Amino acid sequence: MSIDVPGGFGADVRGTPVPGGFGTSGPHAHEHRFPLGPERLRTPERLALLELERVMLLCGESARLLSVLDVGTGTGVFAETFAGASLQVTGIDPNAEFLDVARRLVPNVEFREGVAEHLPFQDRSFDLVFLGQVLHETDDPAAALHEARRVAVKRVALLEWPYRSEEIGPPLAHRMESSRILELAERAGLVSAEKIELARLDFYRFTPRES
Repeated sequence: MSIDVPGGFGADVRGTPVPGGFGTSGPHAHEHRFPLGPERLRTPERLALLELERVMLLCGESARLLSVLDVGTGTGVFAETFAGASLQVTGIDPNAEFLDVARRLVPNVEFREGVAEHLPFQDRSFDLVFLGQVLHETDDPAAALHEARRVAVKRVALLEWPYRSEEIGPPLAHRMESSRILELAERAGLVSAEKIELARLDFYRFTPRES
């Protein structure tokens, strides 16, 4: 494995119910998914589940990245990981309470309130757009992927729950089938699709097709 910092980011890794949601109408999905508050996003069990370092390296494999948009950043768990690799990171989330925690814990990252379906950034603003366990929570996954492609320069990456019933994570009805994710990504203009199965989650990465 290699990681090039500062001046860029790259890696060589071989990877084997709610109405409303993350959109502009209705309650935010986070308020339903994490009713006990933002501390649930940073438990040791959840941090281990996310495989933070491996996901970061997979995001940067075969790509030289300088800037990252972390969509649905929550309390800034992934934003903190990316920033630790000397990347310029912006995090966005609809939940103001979560963002207050993120700003306190990760002061070197810019955090903004907003939704995945309407990203308040110009076209091609970030080398990487990352959605970590977010797509299944959006009101409109197709719109979220279109927006990710619009503001990305080099790569869009997703981390999602596998489509199976499990004791941990959301119920099956709130998960997305892999075929559906890939179909929506293709329609959004995301090409060179790759899916990598992690220990408990699925990682996807794409190249944004220029308009």
